[in-house]
Amino acid sequence: MSEIKRVQLVRTGPVQTVEIPPEFAMPGDAVLMHREGERLIIEPIKKLGLLEWLATLDPIEEEFPDVDEGMLPLRDINL
Repeated sequence: MSEIKRVQLVRTGPVQTVEIPPEFAMPGDAVLMHREGERLIIEPIKKLGLLEWLATLDPIEEEFPDVDEGMLPLRDINL
């Protein structure tokens, strides 16, 4: 079973925060939080790799210009 530690809740106006001890620190500067019954679940946000991120983008509909237009044809180089 994972370690259990008692921590302080701090209220500043309407906002309540929890002090996270160093041994429970999470990477990054944002997390996901949700409630399951009376429990609050805090989870790190998984960073997407390049291919995963590219898969989230909408397809490109526009035509790409012909960058070779007006150039002389390639010629074989024999050494």
